[in-house]
Amino acid sequence: MTPSENNNTRLPPAICIMGPTASGKTDVAVHLVKHLPAEIISVDSVLIYKDMDIGSAKPDAEILKIAPHRLIDFLDPSKAYSVAAFRRDALQAMDEITQQGKIPLLVGGTMLYYRALFNGLSTLPEADESVRLKLEAQAAELGWQAMHDKLKTIDPDAAAKIHPNDPQRIQRALEVYEITGEALTVLQKKHKAEKCLPYDVTKLIVNPSDRAVLHQRIERRFHRMLDSGFIEEVKALYDRGDLNSDMPSMRAVGYRQVWEFLDKQRDYQSMVDRGIVATRQLAKRQLTWLRNEKDAVWLDSQQMENNSSGIFELALKSVSRNPI
Repeated sequence: MTPSENNNTRLPPAICIMGPTASGKTDVAVHLVKHLPAEIISVDSVLIYKDMDIGSAKPDAEILKIAPHRLIDFLDPSKAYSVAAFRRDALQAMDEITQQGKIPLLVGGTMLYYRALFNGLSTLPEADESVRLKLEAQAAELGWQAMHDKLKTIDPDAAAKIHPNDPQRIQRALEVYEITGEALTVLQKKHKAEKCLPYDVTKLIVNPSDRAVLHQRIERRFHRMLDSGFIEEVKALYDRGDLNSDMPSMRAVGYRQVWEFLDKQRDYQSMVDRGIVATRQLAKRQLTWLRNEKDAVWLDSQQMENNSSGIFELALKSVSRNPI
C-alpha cells in the first residue's frame, strides 16, 4: 500500500537535503540519521554507478555503516539510467521506508531528479510531423468544424474546452490521440495524479553563505580526489574498452576532464583547472535551480560546522507535525 492509499489523510513526512556540490549535504544527512528514524535515498546521477567512487564522492564504508544509502552503486557505467527510472525507484524506496515506520531522507544535488519527484513527468508525446501533416490534410478537406466534431467523439471534455475556431489546439488534441491511442484529457489526469507526491516534504538547502567558501571547498575536494587515486579510477574505466566519453557516466563532471587527459586531449594542469571550473559551473546551475524552491529552508553550512544542533531541531519540528 502506498502512502496515498492510507486511509489516514495526514501525509507521512519526508525530508529532502538539497544543495550544490561540495556544500556538506552528506554531513547533515548522517547527523540526522543518528537522531531520527530515517533512511537515506541518494538523489545523485553519478553515485548510481559502480566503480565510480572517488570522483563521485561516494560515501565510504564507515559512513555507509552508520547511514546506509539507497540508490547508489547499483549500475554498470556502460548503462543508462533515465529520470523516469529514478522517479519510479525513489518512490518505491520511499514507500518501503515509510512502511517500516521510518522517514525517507532524500539527499543529493541532481536537480532533474528532484524536479521529476516533485513535479512528475509529462505523459504527453512530442509532436509528430507525419501525424500533423495527415491532420492538416484532413482539415483542408473537411474543415476545422468537422475536426472539432471528431474531437468530440474522441475526447468530449477537451472538445468542450477548445473553441471550434482554435485549429492549433484541436490539432494537438487529435495528434495526441493518434500517437498514444488515449485522449488528451485522460493523459492530463494521469499526469496530475502522478505529480502529487504523497508526503509532507521538508526541503532543506545546505549551502555556505559565502560563494568564495564554496569555491574553495570545490577546489580542495578536487585535489583530494586526485590525491586519493581519481586518475587511476578513471584509467580503469578507460581501459575497459566498452566505455566512451559520450556515455552519461563518462560525461559526469570530473570524469570527463580526466578522460580527456587520458585521451591526450588535455595536459595535467589543464585537466585540473578545467575540472575545478566545470564543478563550479555545476554548482552555479544547481544554485540557480534551488533559488526557485520557495518553500525550502536555507541552512548556512559555514555555521553548521560549529553548531549542528539547529539542523536536528528544525527537522524534528517538521517531523513532529506528522508523526508516522
